[in-house]
Amino acid sequence: MNIDLNQIKEIVITSSKEFILPRFNAVERAYKPDGSIVTEADLVMQEQLISRLNEAYPDIELLGEEMTCEQQQSLLTSGKALWCVDPVDGTSNFAAGLPYFSVSLALIEKGKVTLAIVYDPIRDECFSAQRDQGAHLNGQKLSVKETGLSLKKAIALLDFKRLTPELATQLVTEFPYASQRSLGSIALELCWIAAGRGHIYLHAKQHLWDYAAAQLILSEAGGYACTLEGKSLSSNQLKPCSTIAALDKSLFIKWCNYLNVSPT
Repeated sequence: MNIDLNQIKEIVITSSKEFILPRFNAVERAYKPDGSIVTEADLVMQEQLISRLNEAYPDIELLGEEMTCEQQQSLLTSGKALWCVDPVDGTSNFAAGLPYFSVSLALIEKGKVTLAIVYDPIRDECFSAQRDQGAHLNGQKLSVKETGLSLKKAIALLDFKRLTPELATQLVTEFPYASQRSLGSIALELCWIAAGRGHIYLHAKQHLWDYAAAQLILSEAGGYACTLEGKSLSSNQLKPCSTIAALDKSLFIKWCNYLNVSPT
C-alpha cells in the first residue's frame, strides 16, 4: 500500500501538540476495569487520529487501545489493513506530570507491521520506520551500535511489576546488569533501545498497541527482540506477550542466555 510517511508523521505530531500537550498534568484520571489509567487526552487523541487518518486514507480502519475487546478483535480478524494506535503510551506518567510518554502508530498489513511512528511530544522526537527501509529519529537514520559491553556493564530497561515473582527475585538478588531503569512507556523504551539509550530490555506483558510500532523501529535499526518463550513478536494477535530486546546482537544473545531463552 502506498502511504506517505511524512504525511502520517505530520498528522501524529500536529495532533499531539494540539490535543495532548495542553492537557499534560492538567486532566483528571479514570480507571479502567483492569486497573489501568485513562484520561481525556487518551480519548480525544484517539478520536482525532481516527478522524484525520480516515480523511487521508478512508480505506484503512483504526484499531485503538481505547476500544472494546470485541471491536479490537473484529478489526484484527477482518484481514484488512489497519492502523494500530496507542494514543498515549505511558498514561500514568502523563497524568502524574512525569515527562515520559509517547504516541504510537503502526500500519498492519496481512499480519505484519509495514510502517511505524512513535512520537515523544515532550522532546519533539519522532521515531519512524518502514519495512525494509530502515529506521529514523527526526529524519536521521538509526543504525546498530555494537557496544562491546558485557552483560554486567549493561543498562537494563525493565519492568518488574509483571515478571513472575521467581524471575523478579532472581534479577534483584543476582543483579546481572550494571543498573536498571523502568521509565513507563513501552513504545518509547523500545525506541530508546533502538537509539542506543539503553542496552537490554525486558517486559513481561505488552499489548499489541504497546509494541507494534516500536518493534518495527527496533528491527529496522538492526536490533533484536523475542518473547520469553523465544518466539517472534506477533502483530496479528491481541493476547499480551513478553519482550526481550537489545540493539547489540552479542548483548541480546547474552541476555537471552541469562534468561534461559532460545530465540527461534
